[in-house]
Order: sequence, then structure tokens, then C-alpha cells
Amino acid sequence: MKTALALSLLFFTSSALAAVVGKDVRYQAGDTVMQGYLAYDDAVKGKRAGVLVVGEWWGANDYARKRARMLANEGYVALVVDMYGEGKIAANPQEAGALAGSVNKNPPLAYARFDAARKFLDKQPNVKKGETAALGYCFGGGVVLNMARAGMPLKAVVSYHGVLATDTSVKPGGIKAKLRVFHGEADPIVPPEQVEAFKTEMDNAKADYMFVAYPGVMHTFTNREADSYAAQFGLPLKYDAAADADSWTRTLEFLKVTLD
Repeated sequence: MKTALALSLLFFTSSALAAVVGKDVRYQAGDTVMQGYLAYDDAVKGKRAGVLVVGEWWGANDYARKRARMLANEGYVALVVDMYGEGKIAANPQEAGALAGSVNKNPPLAYARFDAARKFLDKQPNVKKGETAALGYCFGGGVVLNMARAGMPLKAVVSYHGVLATDTSVKPGGIKAKLRVFHGEADPIVPPEQVEAFKTEMDNAKADYMFVAYPGVMHTFTNREADSYAAQFGLPLKYDAAADADSWTRTLEFLKVTLD
């Protein structure tokens, strides 16, 4: 009897875990083939909100996919956005910097590639068209904030340890999305003057935003691999479990009240 019960519980647990589907997908941005990753809970019936995930400067790697699956567990359809084309993933900071720079220096290209992902997500049969949010990490945080600045039709935008500086000029009322920005106060990559400039920019634009700063927390605080990257490449990164958990909890609360 105990054995049968244990087997039934194991089957139930396995079935529940197996409900989340993750698969590689391809879509087009101009002449470039983009290789993203789509995640959703197959047990959820009907259409639901979609969330675009832009990873760190490494590209659409396993960390971005992990976040997409976490969103799928919450009932969303999540798409990891390929900002580099052809699924390119950097192996070291030099490659990552070159790839990120090629996107950052070409705003029309960045917009087109992000918009192609947004339209692809909108077309999924289990997605409510127009009920879309975007989450970005580090480089990706800068990308999603720039998409909000450019008036991309998003309802919610969340940046984690993202680059806040921009060359984009935003007019009052130009940002339609509601924003949440999670930042480590000890982040040397995003110094205090950049933070203050961002807040001034958002205030002048009359944006609906919340800025959350974590004292003593450094760059890449949501990624458990941060310490490994720091040791391997000599980068000023450090994972922070408390900031990671708090920012995620706040994100889920934010998405719940912002998306239908």
C-alpha cells in the first residue's frame, strides 16, 4: 500500500513538473534568423499574458532560459529574446562586449530585433495579444528600458542590475509602460551619478516607475553564476540571495497587478 502510494505521488509530482514546456524557436528580424526559447505551462488552459526575457550580455543562454521557465511556472508564456541573431552566445567578456556594443550602437537594429520577438510572442495561440511585459538583466535591463523609452507597446518593464544610461531623448508622456528597476547600490558598473540621471529622466518624462536599491549589493545580483564569472574573468560581480529573492517576489506582484 505504501509503495503504491509512493509511486502515485511520484507520478503526480513528475506530471506536474512536466507540465512546463520549453522549446527552441526561430523567428525572423529582417534578413536575420533569430533563435529564441519559448516556455509555458501546458496544463494552463486558455490564453494568458506573455513576457519577453532579455538576458545578460552573454546572450540567450541558460540563465535567461531559467528565468523563462520560472515565469512559465507562474502561468505566463515567456520568450527569451535573441538580440544578437542566429542564437549567438559569448564565451568571454571580449566577445560579449563586442556583441552587446553592436546592438547598443545601433538603436534601430535593437528596436527591430526586439519588436520581431514581441510580434512572434503575440502570435502564439496561448498568448493574449497586447498583454505583454519585458524583463531584462544587465545588458538586457538596458535593452528593455530603451524599448520603453522608444514607446514599444509593453504594459510592464522590469530591469535587474541594468544599464541606466541612454542617448535616447524621452518626451513627457512618452513612456507608456509601467517600470520597476532593481539596482545594487554597490554596483560600480552603474555608478550613483547614472542612477540620479535616470531618476531625473524618468521624473521629467512623468513615467510610472519604482526604483528599488539594495544597500551593499553589487552587479549581477540575481545570477548564481556571478561569483564564478567574477573569479574567472575578474569582473566586479556578486550574487546576493536576499536581493534576488526580493526582486523576484516584487516582480511577480507587479506582473500580477499590471497584466490581465
